[in-house]
This record gives sequence, structure tokens and C-alpha cells, in this order.
Amino acid sequence: MQMIEQVKKYLLNLQNDICEEFGELDSKSNFDIDIWKREDGRGSGITRVISNGDVFEKGGVNYSIISGDKMPISATALRPELEGRNYTALGVSLVLHPDNPFIPTTHANVRFFIAEEEGKKPIWWFGGGFDLTPYYGFEEDAVHWHRVAKNACKPFGDEIYPKYKNWCDDYFYLSHRDEQRGVGGLFFDDLNEGGFDACFEFMKSVGDHFSKAYAPIVQKRIGTSFTEKHKEFQLYRRGRYVEFNLIQDRGTLFGLQSGGRTESILMSLPPLVKWSYKHTIEPSSEEEKLTKYFLIPRDWTS
Repeated sequence: MQMIEQVKKYLLNLQNDICEEFGELDSKSNFDIDIWKREDGRGSGITRVISNGDVFEKGGVNYSIISGDKMPISATALRPELEGRNYTALGVSLVLHPDNPFIPTTHANVRFFIAEEEGKKPIWWFGGGFDLTPYYGFEEDAVHWHRVAKNACKPFGDEIYPKYKNWCDDYFYLSHRDEQRGVGGLFFDDLNEGGFDACFEFMKSVGDHFSKAYAPIVQKRIGTSFTEKHKEFQLYRRGRYVEFNLIQDRGTLFGLQSGGRTESILMSLPPLVKWSYKHTIEPSSEEEKLTKYFLIPRDWTS
């Protein structure tokens, strides 16, 4: 189908561009390429992973396309009209976990979904976004991140950025902790209003603006010195990242329920993480400022 081929071409180019740009920032390591296919012939992908670098402790940029005859529970629970349809889902999803605690972790994805049934009109939509998870907050970084996100949305209407910014804040919220995962960004799903071409252009704008948002932050913080205390706090906060991905993230649940490649789906998890019982944080510290100030949803662009 032409729609799938258009999206596939863009996604493969996006994956390559992101890996080239961030691979060049890390002088010690680069992105390994793992091309895979499902045994049943209903899925394939390219997983590109970087690890043990001088900038990125672990990161992955994954392209995948899967198809099936039966919709996963995570999809039909929200869209019962999809039950009984064949489906194809493709996308690029990435997570980068820097070694330096002063460089934030980031996550981004852009995806396309189409469900078909003979004699009926296809049901399709786009989704995606990008978000930032700092361990030590810098106001200028949060402002830059959100200004780029706003620029990605600007050609499509003034109401788009606040809509998807708020959706991101709502989505990346750990309900069991009563806490945001990070400083947010953009999140959108079920996008099909205005036709395929208009929705595809928006998805591309989000994908193309990711590097513009993240690369300057990485470059600014690369040389920041850190102590063992900073690293310990980073490992503690990474626990929140793992909790969200395994308990609440719809993309992770969809991938596992659809018989996706577990190794690629769980590439988003950090290599090292710590949980400690009743972890205490020093009052008025930079560590406390993360939760007391940076993890409170706000308008960073005003």
C-alpha cells in the first residue's frame, strides 16, 4: 500500500540521520546495526544500539514494521471497532541514556498504524512525540527543548503545541508515584484529522525537530564534571524510567502483546539502575529541586 511505503521510506531515513548525528558526538562508541525478521514473516526491523560510549552509556534507535490478523488487547480496549481487522504498524522509537548525569535521558517515537478489512474503509492514524527526562535540571535546557517543540507544531496551528504539550504531561505521569517522569515535550496519538498528507507532514515535523531539540543540550553538557553522588542520584532516578516503561507505557505493552521482538522493545531500559527503600533527599539541594521545580508541569516557552 502506498501510504505504508511513504511512511517506511521516511522512517528509515530518519533512523539513519539520528544515528549519524548522535554517533558523531560519541568518540568512543557507535551504533551497531542488527537487522532482524520475525520467524512467522509478519515483522521485520533494524535495531541500532550504542553502548559503553563516552557520551551514551546505552541508547537505541529502532525501526520496525509488524503485521497481524488479530489486534492486541492494548489496541482493541480503546478502539473496539478494530477487532477482526488485519493491521500493520510501523515506526521509529528511540531512547538515549547518557553516562553524564547532567545530560538528560530522552525518548522519541513516530509511528503509523493502519487496520484493514475487506469491503471496508481502512482505519489509520499517526502517533508519536518526544520527551526529556533530566536528573539535574537546567532551566535553559527545558526552555530550549519546549521552544523547539513549539516550532515543530507552529505551521499546523497555534493550538497544536499546547494541546500536545499538555497531553505529554498527562501521559508521562507515574500515577503510583504521583510524579511526572520528566519535563515533557510532545505526545500525540490517533491523528487522522485532515487527511493522510496533512497528518504525515505533522509526524515528519515532529521527527525532524527531535535532533534540533536534543543535540544542543547534549553538546552543552558533555564536559560537565560529576561526582559519585551525582551518579548515584542518576541511577536512583532511572528507576522511575523503568517503572513507567514496564507498568504504564502503551507502546511497550503493544509491542509485547503483538508478539514483537522483546530484545528491541526493551532496548529502552537503562543498563544500570538502583532502587533504595525510603530514599531520602537533602532539603534545598539540586536533587530536591528536580522534583520540587522541574517536574512540575509549566509553560516553559513564556
